[in-house]
Amino acid sequence: MRLGGRLAGAIEVLADIETRKRPVADALKDWGLNHRFAGSGDRAAIGNIVYDALRMRLSHAWLMDDDGPVALAYAVLLRQWGMTPEGLAAELDGDRFAPPPLSAHSLSAFASRPLTEAPLHVQGDIPEWVVPAFAEAFGDAWLEEAVALAGRPTLDLRANTLKAGRDKVVKALERAGAQPARIARHGIRIPAGEGPSRLPNVTAELSFQKGWFEVQDEGSQIVADLAMPQEGEQVLDYCAGGGGKTLAMAATMNNKGQVHAYDADRKRLAPIIERLKRAGTRNVQVHDDRKDLEALTGKLDRVLVDAPCTGTGTWRRRPDTKWRLTEKNLEERLVQQLDALTQASTFVRPGGSLVYITCSVLPQENEHQVKGFCARNPDFAIQPALPLWERLFGTSGARPHSRDGETLTLTPASTDTDGFFFCLMQRRG
Repeated sequence: MRLGGRLAGAIEVLADIETRKRPVADALKDWGLNHRFAGSGDRAAIGNIVYDALRMRLSHAWLMDDDGPVALAYAVLLRQWGMTPEGLAAELDGDRFAPPPLSAHSLSAFASRPLTEAPLHVQGDIPEWVVPAFAEAFGDAWLEEAVALAGRPTLDLRANTLKAGRDKVVKALERAGAQPARIARHGIRIPAGEGPSRLPNVTAELSFQKGWFEVQDEGSQIVADLAMPQEGEQVLDYCAGGGGKTLAMAATMNNKGQVHAYDADRKRLAPIIERLKRAGTRNVQVHDDRKDLEALTGKLDRVLVDAPCTGTGTWRRRPDTKWRLTEKNLEERLVQQLDALTQASTFVRPGGSLVYITCSVLPQENEHQVKGFCARNPDFAIQPALPLWERLFGTSGARPHSRDGETLTLTPASTDTDGFFFCLMQRRG
């Protein structure tokens, strides 16, 4: 397919998302099934246009003075892919599969409207109602943080030290452009592509089938590391999901001790079985019934709660969720988080640790939650997290946000990772 066909396909998908209010992944999948003639490169290019459009939807629409799918798709090529209006028109000329040309009104708006004149939430491409939360979290830097959440994410991997060191994995993935991560001790990064380029399918690599690495955002690796699991400990991953942090902690513990992986959603937990086999992990027990955990009450050294959250820290990877988020969604997550913390805390032994993690940057889900929990549960006290960071990752280089050294917030702007919140609480002995 030429550029015109790809652009037209992206416009179709964007229209489908808007009309049917459906997730972007579902819309792209259905488009591909209905257009089987499109090759993998075509599908990747269409996906890139769609995702880029959604990441910067507000600012694209403001500059074009049009929030329709045609204007958004053209804005991607003009703003993010480095094309000029003249060059784009020449590229599409004579392409019978190309969409209708951009309107004269939008072209004029794009040429004359500086983004600096747009409302701040438009410049940051975030819903207006979350601006106060961003300002509370980041102060005067909130706009920079918002803009960073609208960029393309990298592909991050974690070397599985039970089977291979990072250098070995980097060498095996050399043709994919793999390089050591900046912060995570076992992290590997493949840079985000530009324009229509697609990221490599690393899960098709023999080294992946051998269990040498897992796909995991660097931020997720970092917070799992900050949990500080030790060899021989009894650990519970209370909201284990697909098992990324479970696998990371099991490897850190060198297969010694025990990691109990539990999630109330059995469907989310299901992929962990195959991942554990591939990774060569032998110190993990998987539970899908909370009754199975009752014997562990008050006995565990470390309990990790990767709480359900709004996912604001993952907006680079899931930009459609940014525009579906509502205040009601946030309120529901706050209740779920408190419930998860309260239930998980019962398994911590005296002197043990309760670790709270979210992939959100909103203070309501983060600092407010842990401080409120400790106020209601005086047996638990927040332990300073910044010394843990410095012990693991040093005092120079990128650093997360931390107002008081007690909790940490990773972000694309500060640590070049997804957004994650970390807090470690200790139960009094």
